[in-house]
Amino acid sequence: MRKVLIVGAGQSGLQLALSLLSHDYDVTVMSARTPDEIRSGKVMSTQCMFHSALQHERDHKLNLWEDETVRVEGLGVSIAGPDSQRVLDWFAPLEHYAQSVDQRVKMAAWLELVEDRGGKVVIHGVTTSDLAPLAKLYDLVVIAAGKGELVQLFDRIPERSPYTQPQRALSLAYVHGMEPRPEHPDKAAVRFNIIPGVGELFMIPAYTLTGNCDILFFEGVPGGPLDCWGDRPSPQQHLDRILSLMKQYLPWEYERSRNVVLTDEKATLAGGYTPVVRNAVGKLASGTAVLGMADVVVANDPITGQGSNNASHCAASYLDSILERGDKPFDEEWMNASFEKYWEYAQHVTNWTNAMLQPPPPHVLQIIGAAGEKPAVAKRFADGFSDPTDFQHWFFDPAKAEKYLAEA
Repeated sequence: MRKVLIVGAGQSGLQLALSLLSHDYDVTVMSARTPDEIRSGKVMSTQCMFHSALQHERDHKLNLWEDETVRVEGLGVSIAGPDSQRVLDWFAPLEHYAQSVDQRVKMAAWLELVEDRGGKVVIHGVTTSDLAPLAKLYDLVVIAAGKGELVQLFDRIPERSPYTQPQRALSLAYVHGMEPRPEHPDKAAVRFNIIPGVGELFMIPAYTLTGNCDILFFEGVPGGPLDCWGDRPSPQQHLDRILSLMKQYLPWEYERSRNVVLTDEKATLAGGYTPVVRNAVGKLASGTAVLGMADVVVANDPITGQGSNNASHCAASYLDSILERGDKPFDEEWMNASFEKYWEYAQHVTNWTNAMLQPPPPHVLQIIGAAGEKPAVAKRFADGFSDPTDFQHWFFDPAKAEKYLAEA
């Protein structure tokens, strides 16, 4: 039985661990926190997982909250004008519903599930010096902890990483009491609100410790009015500030949010990080190679909502590569090939995300405008969140966009 050590207890690491256990691998997961500490901690992210990523969870019976979690059935897009009124608004149904489960809920339960299904869980923070003796005990060591010292094992790839600093100031709050969007009161949807030159607000139906809720998530252009979290406000002050900014820039969303309350006292978060692509192979001082996965090797800004989806696809891709390897050694050549196989998918997410961080070129504005008049265009854009590989065929290139819009 081949032995695998996974360092990190997030979407990618735990999904890979649980799927390997179903194939009779000897799996150990190292987590810096216990399940109870995860549940009682601060929110860790926003997330909205679309159909193709959700299917990976279903395949391994990891969809523990699917029946009770609100179904995200569409995507709505609005653009604010100079007078803070909407100059564009449309809604598109998704081909298959999406869902968002608070990572405090999911990761705590999945960590417990690892032990229930025969894996080992070690609660301990891990440094690079800890890994050298540990690595000798396993056939494969996977680093799935996207933050902290271990990331430094993996070198940035400049040609795949156009940014050297954060492109958005991020802030969020999980809330109860949101009213439905009047245009589609019977359909829960992610709302994507664009404030040109200022930033974006996402409204995400979700499930948290206290049941179904909504996430208010601002992405602010650095140095702009949404980049205002350096004073680390208290949770209530944080929510009040989000609502004040909504009232100023997006009054149509503020109107249905004016009575919201925080889901819990740790339901706010602010920060930012630099989008980056790194080498998949890290070298320990002992010379042992370790494999990076998900955010360790491909970290995108959350503007396209692909973080947890990327993590799920990475885990599924690595699972296939591990199973295909059989009894052969997990050497550096195999590690690099496994990453490149995942990169065949992830490159499309990275290209799309990096493009969305820039002011939209004329052909993208034409697409977004046409989506308000042509439901087929809106639906194709919405379904791209589940399959970002489709954007290469019509979204990035002006000539392809012109051809598609003419046909539509």
